[in-house]
Amino acid sequence: MMKNSQIFSDYNKTTLENGLRILTSTIKHTNAVSINFFLGAGSRYESDSLAGASHLFEHVLFKGTKNKPTSREISTVVEGVGGIINAFTDREMTGYWCHMPYPNYRSGIDLISDMIRNSLFREKDIENEKHVIYEEIRSASDSPSGKAGLTLDSVLWPNQAMGRGIAGTTKSVENISKNEMLQYLNTQYVASNLIISVAGNITHENIVDQITQTMSDFRDGEIQQMIPFEDNLSGPVVSFEKRDTEQTTICLGMHALPYNHPKRDALSLLSIILGETMSSRLFEEVREKRALAYDIHSSCHFFSDCGVFQVECGIDPSKLYDALPVIISEISRLRDGVTDEECSGAKKLAIGRLLLRMEDSRSIANFIGVQELLKNKVDSLRTVIDRLETVTTNNITSVANDVIKSQKLAVSIVGPKCNESKVLSFLDFT
Repeated sequence: MMKNSQIFSDYNKTTLENGLRILTSTIKHTNAVSINFFLGAGSRYESDSLAGASHLFEHVLFKGTKNKPTSREISTVVEGVGGIINAFTDREMTGYWCHMPYPNYRSGIDLISDMIRNSLFREKDIENEKHVIYEEIRSASDSPSGKAGLTLDSVLWPNQAMGRGIAGTTKSVENISKNEMLQYLNTQYVASNLIISVAGNITHENIVDQITQTMSDFRDGEIQQMIPFEDNLSGPVVSFEKRDTEQTTICLGMHALPYNHPKRDALSLLSIILGETMSSRLFEEVREKRALAYDIHSSCHFFSDCGVFQVECGIDPSKLYDALPVIISEISRLRDGVTDEECSGAKKLAIGRLLLRMEDSRSIANFIGVQELLKNKVDSLRTVIDRLETVTTNNITSVANDVIKSQKLAVSIVGPKCNESKVLSFLDFT
């Protein structure tokens, strides 16, 4: 057990009268301040006709505000002092963030507050950003890895928001009107749906005072709820797209666990053992022993009511039917158990990654802000590490048997050739 309490930073939380939550973590040794604005807005909040609206919002908010009417004026506030500003859209959240030198951090808070509250939403800006997003969508589709991942989502979660691309399609984005965007703004961009998390050499009181001045009168309202996951996969399922590529990309996934599931930590360790390091089972068997791939890796992703456990690799097209049985065998073998050494090593790796990540102010701001948004509470770093340390080999074997099931398996393949029936013949975990 790790005992050094100095590695665990505290956080403070204040909720304004309008429901806006402010979380801070003080890091006295740094000259950087990281500022995150998180909103419960993402692709899982969108109807089919609004697919891509959350992502379009993210783009448009950088085009101009009443106080900073051009994108250049917005970016200069941060980049002009050496900082970084950016944003992201995911299935369950949208985030706006900046990483600022300590002397200038107040201007970063004011800037993103202004963007959230006073975006101009000019018709010309909306149309311009739609064209930028068309290129973003095309770029993702042109990448074999990106296409395989998008297709995997669509077959894991067919005919629902969970399985749609976060950016939508060129057609859905084209049809989003300014009025629809403003209606969406009024339901998702409200105070009780907003988390502001700040980490750096700051005091909680100063941050709360500043945000109170800029955001205490920010509107609140009834938040549109996330579209729930529908378990409508009857696997195994194979999707193949023919492309004239030098490699065949394989993306394999299974339904897994939601964000708050008690076996989440065991699944995270299972993924490390399977394929997250150069000493993992997949890397050793597929690359080192058989030279079937340059890169092969596993991962797990958690959402509010569902999750995915997946493997991705690129291989010589002529070796597709050599590689797949090996990959399936290694995944299936996890249900027979893992060794004490593997369990111990995975824990050390997971804890080490977490500690190293917490050296960065942005990671700390993310750590506290994302937890608050997705589960309305923040587990301390100590709590997360304690949970990992208590996972046993039996816990890992148990979650492997819960998750590794052929009927909840989907495979997406992009490459020059594939016999889908032959691929299906490999996908039985019984």
